[in-house]
Amino acid sequence: MARPYSPGPKQFVFAAGDGASQQVSVGDAQEAYEAFAAFIRERESDTYTITDEPAGQSLILMPGQGVISRIEDGHPPRSEHLREDRGNRYLSGAMLFFENGYAGLDYFGQWLSDLSDLDASPEARGAARAAMITTEAAAMDELFRIWADSGYVDPTDQFYIFFDSHGLDEDRAERAELLQLIEFLGLERVDAPAGATGGEVWVRAEPRLDAECARWA
Repeated sequence: MARPYSPGPKQFVFAAGDGASQQVSVGDAQEAYEAFAAFIRERESDTYTITDEPAGQSLILMPGQGVISRIEDGHPPRSEHLREDRGNRYLSGAMLFFENGYAGLDYFGQWLSDLSDLDASPEARGAARAAMITTEAAAMDELFRIWADSGYVDPTDQFYIFFDSHGLDEDRAERAELLQLIEFLGLERVDAPAGATGGEVWVRAEPRLDAECARWA
């Protein structure tokens, strides 16, 4: 059972690119998700927006363009954008937004602050994302977001492996970002052993990585 909103109920406004809109009052994130799923089920649109007006936050899903955007009013306001070509991820992103708002999507993917960067090459997107990260804590968070998707610790506990069994043509943006994060953090990248798939990245274990891994476990 989903945790009730406190204070609740909570109000969201759903809007579609065809001009349709709906305001809902819901008691928890699951109820919000079900209401939104029903809203989009009735129409076909390239754009869907979820707005939490009291919090000053919005999530914009653009499956027609392969983009997700999140916006937060503030001083200054923030907006970040994500390239996403997997159709099943749009509702997953909506659920995270219903659960924890803007911050709920922190680890959802490779967010970029400039929408135009999404049209750059994967390597340029990775470099742009890495350039947004300026502290060790944020770099560790991002590194382990990447690792959590397809990584493991080798059986000897000596190495952290990223992109397990992935080829060089996969994960190009995240690999480019990862290589810059490794350099930023002063980690030691080592050659993958013979027989490893060409896209794997191997990093020597050290206390900072072990501590962060325990936090993510």
